[in-house]
Formats: sequence, structure tokens, C-alpha cells
Amino acid sequence: MTYSARLSNSFDGTWELYIVSDRPTAEWPERLFDRTAPVPTPYERATAAADLSYEIVDGAEWEWHELPNGAMDRVELLASVDVRPIGGAA
Repeated sequence: MTYSARLSNSFDGTWELYIVSDRPTAEWPERLFDRTAPVPTPYERATAAADLSYEIVDGAEWEWHELPNGAMDRVELLASVDVRPIGGAA
């Protein structure tokens, strides 16, 4: 089964990676990067997912989306990639 790992800079602008799973929203696994810049590298993102017991699906690539709030507001960024539990863990 695959899930979605998402990297977001929402709220206070710091980066966080979370796994959208079949668990209730309040229980989604997450990893905070505690910084606003630079954007976590692909290696850092893969390591964070592995720390949460997930791995990026072979051949999957990060997709970036801008989430504008308004013409003069800061744009929030969201990236996503397909992941799966490492070793079949849930």
C-alpha cells in the first residue's frame, strides 16, 4: 500500500514532513525540520521519511505546488511524493 509524504512550509514558515496515512489526522507521523530555509534536500526528506518508517516508492519524484493565500500574501509551498511502509510496517 502506498501513502503520500508531504513537505510543507505552512503556518509559521518552518518546514515539516508528514505522512498522509489511513490513521486519524491527529496521528499522522511527522518530522519537523525547525527551519524556514533552506528547503530540506531530497536526501533530508528521504531520511525523515525513513525515520518515520516509510520509504519513497521506486521511481517516484517530488511534485511541488504553490498554495497562494492572496495577491499580497506569502505563498505556502507543498511538495508530495508516494511512499510505502518500510518492510511492510504500518
